[in-house]
Amino acid sequence: MLNRKQIWGLLALTLMWGVNWPMMKLSLHETTPLMFRASTMMLGAGWLFFYVARKGERMWPARGEWSVIGLLALPNVLGWHTLSIFGVQELASGRAAILGFTMPIFTVLLGAAFFGERITPRVRLAVVCVALAIALLLWHEIARLRGSPAGIAWMLGAAFFWGLGTLMFRRSHLTLSPLVITVWMLLLGSVVLTVLAVALEPWPQPQHFSLIMWISLAYGVVFNYGFGQLIWFGMARTLPPGTSAMSIMAVPLVGTLSATVIVGETPHWQDWLAMGFVMVAIASVLWPSRTAAPIAAQ
Repeated sequence: MLNRKQIWGLLALTLMWGVNWPMMKLSLHETTPLMFRASTMMLGAGWLFFYVARKGERMWPARGEWSVIGLLALPNVLGWHTLSIFGVQELASGRAAILGFTMPIFTVLLGAAFFGERITPRVRLAVVCVALAIALLLWHEIARLRGSPAGIAWMLGAAFFWGLGTLMFRRSHLTLSPLVITVWMLLLGSVVLTVLAVALEPWPQPQHFSLIMWISLAYGVVFNYGFGQLIWFGMARTLPPGTSAMSIMAVPLVGTLSATVIVGETPHWQDWLAMGFVMVAIASVLWPSRTAAPIAAQ
């Protein structure tokens, strides 16, 4: 039974991470994807670093832990965050959120393929539901004259790396807390993304940013990489793994609904049906109590 504080925390987290999807889309109207990710990630991780350090957490990894954290950052940060921002650039933000949250299915399939985890009837149902959702979204993208099937590929790749990173995180043996490990992954990833942005993208012109642009950037720093992470890891510590993981199910729904207001996207029937299939898939995989690694920032 959830107490009142936990209920409000789950509600706040769902709203923060859901609204973040159209806010990312809004930001990409005025800045480049890699620079957006690098700047919000670095500032958000820096904010988290000092906040958590003041709480008394041990922040510095042991010498042998740096390589493990760097390895974990490859799929969890560079894979997920980089591919997903390209997916948001190509797709409607609600559609990108739906595809991104197929991650639990990839986690289960990869676990079965490489770590001997059992494929249950519920997992088979989840795979079928996700396949139907992907088919629906591909059908609509290909049918549109200016559709972007490549955006679907970006988001499925992002979900794959998020799932792989979750498995790696779950099996890592580090002496730091999961939140501190995530902070270091974000800091290391933001440095790499900054280098890539400088090398590959035109330099942004912040003096020309609109007020809405600054608000969307601040949202990514404060809410997505800041309060959202603190709430999530607080929930992960106090709730059963299945319950905390299930709390993310409504994020694509919030992302799709909020996108109609923030960026003027109009969901189609394929989006709603695909979202239903994905939510059924996630429920079938995560409803039983399972050992789950904390999920990294959106």
